[in-house]
Amino acid sequence: MKKKALKVIVPLAFWLLLWAIGARWVDKELLLPPPASVGRTLLALLGEGSFWQSVAATLGRITAGFLLGAVLGLALGGATAGWGWCDLLLSPAMKAVRTVPVVSFILLLYFWLPSGRVPVATAALMALPVVWRSTRQGIAAAEPALLEAAEHYRLNLWRKLRLVYLPAAMPALCAGWENALGLAWKAGVAAEVLCQPKWAVGSALQSAKTYLDASALFAWTAAVVALSLAMEALARRLLRPWREEGRG
Repeated sequence: MKKKALKVIVPLAFWLLLWAIGARWVDKELLLPPPASVGRTLLALLGEGSFWQSVAATLGRITAGFLLGAVLGLALGGATAGWGWCDLLLSPAMKAVRTVPVVSFILLLYFWLPSGRVPVATAALMALPVVWRSTRQGIAAAEPALLEAAEHYRLNLWRKLRLVYLPAAMPALCAGWENALGLAWKAGVAAEVLCQPKWAVGSALQSAKTYLDASALFAWTAAVVALSLAMEALARRLLRPWREEGRG
């Protein structure tokens, strides 16, 4: 337990010290506020109801977008792995989604959707191709010998999925879901910065930038990092049994 704590405390202390030295060297709070100033601002934000309202709204949007992208990616990945014509039709679209800059999607979606829904759609679009690809890779990892045995014993589709495809696909799926969650979080907050819904972490970041409040900007950024790490840790914990089941 102590070793785990040291692995967190030592790097954190190192970077905070480096930050403090840099802030003292720059000597301009507008460019690089010291850690103490950012800490005081963050503590003040934690005591405001609007902070928690913005955090809750952002978490709701990004979670909804991630789940939507994950479900679509799982369904389309399965269809692509099962039917060649689906692969022919969907592969170019998924490659396009992966390569087009996220800002382009945000601006396009802003024309079509209310500002509060743009982050949801953006997060879903970023998660979709990652889960789609991991689903394809996972299904392709199924052992040919097990597939032959399933055919020999005439297992129905549901039993094939449960006994052959799902265990083979789980490691790739879990890795894909974790990566997709990270991308959905970054893209969702970026969409909030541009679209500025009423209650949103991204809107608060944009407001701090507009008013040249560097301490608030750093404080909100620290909150974004903390929330992202917490979501990823929760996802890893929830997916651990599934990953171990797949490896077993």
